[in-house]
Amino acid sequence: MTPNASRLAPYGYMNHTILLTFDVEDWFQVENFKQYIPFSTWPNCELRVEKNVHRILNLLDSINLNDPTNSSNPSNPKATFFVLGWLAERLPHLVREIQTRGHEIASHSYGHELCREQSAKNLKIDLVKSKKLLEDITGNPVYGYRAPSFSISGHVLELIRDTGYLYDSSFNSFGLNKRYGKIDLNGNGGKGILHEISESFYEIPISNIGIWGTVLPWGGGGYFRLIPLSIFRQGVAKILRKEGSYLFYMHPWEVDPEQPKVEKAQLFYRFRHYTNLSRTSEKFRSFVEVFSDRSFQTCHQYLKSHEIGNG
Repeated sequence: MTPNASRLAPYGYMNHTILLTFDVEDWFQVENFKQYIPFSTWPNCELRVEKNVHRILNLLDSINLNDPTNSSNPSNPKATFFVLGWLAERLPHLVREIQTRGHEIASHSYGHELCREQSAKNLKIDLVKSKKLLEDITGNPVYGYRAPSFSISGHVLELIRDTGYLYDSSFNSFGLNKRYGKIDLNGNGGKGILHEISESFYEIPISNIGIWGTVLPWGGGGYFRLIPLSIFRQGVAKILRKEGSYLFYMHPWEVDPEQPKVEKAQLFYRFRHYTNLSRTSEKFRSFVEVFSDRSFQTCHQYLKSHEIGNG
């Protein structure tokens, strides 16, 4: 056991599961910058996502997990990459590399349009287009979907299910971000953090923490960059003790402090986007290493571990 991992011994148990997820979008595709960088200008923007995904892949490959059944053969954490179709179209080799290195490919939509702002017809086209594009590139089924900015709803979930996905991972219960959607979760039947929405369709929500009746954002992203690691890992440990599983999310641009600055964006948006970018990579490494005696699975592996989605 590594020194970092041993410090976490009192926090929990080795059968806990952590799901690492990455929303593969570039610096100019985030919702906070949409009014300054419209979709029509994307082809003129510098693509930096490939080098940033490589940073994450190399980082994951460099972390050895403790395997209590075979300590002489440590493994590396596997993750789920929710890939934007617009990027996959331009960088199919990157999508294949993510898959070749043992990670799951899932959909993050085609053009990063908020789901609730699209008509049902257009959203269905987007869902089908992004899924087929990724499947054509990888040669494998795409099981999962994550809505841009977690813009989910009950109606959107129905469309995701009806277009052939096995699971969605878009529900973020933190209520103060108005872009985040709301859905009715009907229980999980003892299947970890899974929620069965309907027959053969599941929700794997972003992990947050409840303190004194208030939901605090604890799933990753900008909140991970803002909260001190010593406090963040204690919150994760609490979630693991309660739920047995924890889902983390991050974006490739969050490990890129050299990315172009959108100076005309509102100060609040710039603060949210650029704070602590230079520290994210090593902070993420430390976070994973602290929990290195846990089980790290892709979302689809997690479903299969609960005897779901074995096809």
